[in-house]
Amino acid sequence: MPVQTQEFKHVSYLWDEKMAAGLEGDEVGLLVYRSNLLGQDLRLTNYGGGNTSCKLMATDPLSGSLTQVMYVKGSGGDLGTMKRNGLAALYMNRLHSLEKVYRGIEHEDEMVGLFQHCIYDLESKAPSIDTPLHGFLPFNHIDHLHPDAAIAIAASKDGKAITRELFGGTIGWVDWQRPGFDLGLRLRQCLEENPGIRGIMLGSHGLFTWGDTAYECYLNTLEVIERCAGYIEDNSRKPAFGGQHLPATEEPYRWKQAAAVAPVLRGLCSSVQHMIGHFTDNERVLEFINSNDLQRLAPMGTSCPDHFLRTKIAPLILDLQPGDDLSDAVAIRNRIAGQFDLYRAQYTEYYNSCRHADSPPMRDPNPVVILYPGIGMFTFAKDKQTARVAAEFYTNAINVMRGAEAISTYTSLPRQEAFNIEYWLLEEAKLQRMPKPKPLSGKVALITGSAGGIGKAIAKKFADEGACIVLNDNDAERLESAEQAFISQFGRDNIIAGFLDVTDKNSLLSLVDKSCLAFGGLDIVVNCAGLSISKPLEEHTEADWDILYDVLVKGQFLVTQKAVEILRKQQTGGDILNIVSKNALVSGPNNAAYGSAKSAQLHLSRLNAAELGKDHIRVNVVNPDAVILNSKIWEGEWAAGRAKAYGVTVEELPAYYAGRTLLNAIIEPDDIANACFVFVGGLLNKSTGNVLNVDGGVAMAFVR
Repeated sequence: MPVQTQEFKHVSYLWDEKMAAGLEGDEVGLLVYRSNLLGQDLRLTNYGGGNTSCKLMATDPLSGSLTQVMYVKGSGGDLGTMKRNGLAALYMNRLHSLEKVYRGIEHEDEMVGLFQHCIYDLESKAPSIDTPLHGFLPFNHIDHLHPDAAIAIAASKDGKAITRELFGGTIGWVDWQRPGFDLGLRLRQCLEENPGIRGIMLGSHGLFTWGDTAYECYLNTLEVIERCAGYIEDNSRKPAFGGQHLPATEEPYRWKQAAAVAPVLRGLCSSVQHMIGHFTDNERVLEFINSNDLQRLAPMGTSCPDHFLRTKIAPLILDLQPGDDLSDAVAIRNRIAGQFDLYRAQYTEYYNSCRHADSPPMRDPNPVVILYPGIGMFTFAKDKQTARVAAEFYTNAINVMRGAEAISTYTSLPRQEAFNIEYWLLEEAKLQRMPKPKPLSGKVALITGSAGGIGKAIAKKFADEGACIVLNDNDAERLESAEQAFISQFGRDNIIAGFLDVTDKNSLLSLVDKSCLAFGGLDIVVNCAGLSISKPLEEHTEADWDILYDVLVKGQFLVTQKAVEILRKQQTGGDILNIVSKNALVSGPNNAAYGSAKSAQLHLSRLNAAELGKDHIRVNVVNPDAVILNSKIWEGEWAAGRAKAYGVTVEELPAYYAGRTLLNAIIEPDDIANACFVFVGGLLNKSTGNVLNVDGGVAMAFVR
């Protein structure tokens, strides 16, 4: 193995000789290893972007003879997380034979279907459009990446000349062209015309590099990108983006402003479908949005097609100042709604002026990237991961613009070329193959007391159905355990967690702000936090009374009040569910404070339903009874109190409760979670002010 001698400043050298030695002789394993290393550094390539390959000799299962096979990243994969099953494996002789049937650039798209006739491993991933770009280059190992530094040169006005000067002719150049079969042929032609080169720069697009071994390819890739980044750093003689137009603001202030405006933006972005938001205010984003060149560069759009596909034709720059008072949500919405109308109109004009006879229908005309000068960048998409990745891609685009402007002049893709990428029939086919969204996809749910018992079951059910979850509890240890379990099952993108005492307005405001920053707002709020005290009337203390009413009634009031503020900002309706109790309707012994507080919760729900209907905010109630499993309520004196009231032992309570129901059923947290999903899953969107009993059938608790 060659020895690394160069020190890297602008890229991360991650090769582990021991790890690689364990893969010696396994070229496919080394390909996956190399790909994962490259994909870990977003400066080298973005999520889902770029592709890698290796070629090797393998036994043809039909003839038994050796044949050359290429393993290449398949369609839709990600280098950083790719495994063997993310690769497509193709016969090289069959791939090359496609040149005989290629009918020219006007018939590019038909070649993708023909790739299927070249498949060697029938279990492999579907080949991507970039397959021939690797197939027509003769090297054993090839990397095609989208490095910020390389694209900065490739997207600059003088990119070709800079590449020639920087690499002394050892890096070739191919002008911009949409990926496909013809581009693969052009790469081969470039190599034939420039024998001995170590890579090829693709105008506005990215970089191809190669090597005889996985390690040589990896090292060559890092060295080329390092040299590009060093050149930009050494030749930057002017302030980035023309210098700063706005001064930097402090982080706590930025977050407060962002949390205040995020639900308004989310509502405006959700005119076609519910969107999830993401907020970014890193150093590079702030440098760009606070700069003198923001208004010139941002409307130009991106250059690399992968950037463009994720971020749309251009961002929307808000006509807001960092110090604006955002407390009046109606005024702010009225102020910026016109900007959204204008953006949608401009996007429609872009579509109509660039469309072809066979173009797919126009997609959502709302912006993906929204820039608030002085504060940060918002991105909105159908789910959290897509919104976060869009922010990563636009940050890459900012890096490209910064580098290109430092050494030359930035150039973006022409509008028609951008449209041809965005509405490419192959991309449309890929979108059509995506799984159908789950019922709660695009929704954000906050369930109070969701680290255990009923609340945790509801949170899990909603996460299973596609929602982003705001976990919370007043028990820090229990909350941490629940957060780890939820992240492990549902992924870090879809879960946030924060301390919440429903009687403490400050902790509530902090948690809701956190949700607005993480997801853009709220859609579903479940008031589930609770406690129980069972005592005879004469033994009840004033403290007992106060804590029950503070948690159950005041807590429900405060959480609902704050939730309504966010839902009204969004103007997309929403759901408030209150977990009350059979005890709200049934009179029983030793239950004065708890039962009356539950009755107050129930009637407060009715009052809220009557008031909030005009906002399309539905308020409904689920009434459980005797949910003992995993409930903190039953860990304390409540169980003993109820057992005493009914003349049974604590151990006999579950059977006692089941025996008094019409269905002779024990009620579990999942039963309550399923009832909650019935209300919010989409089938009861015209239902509000209802009470759903989930108690196995307690006749005394019948509402009517």
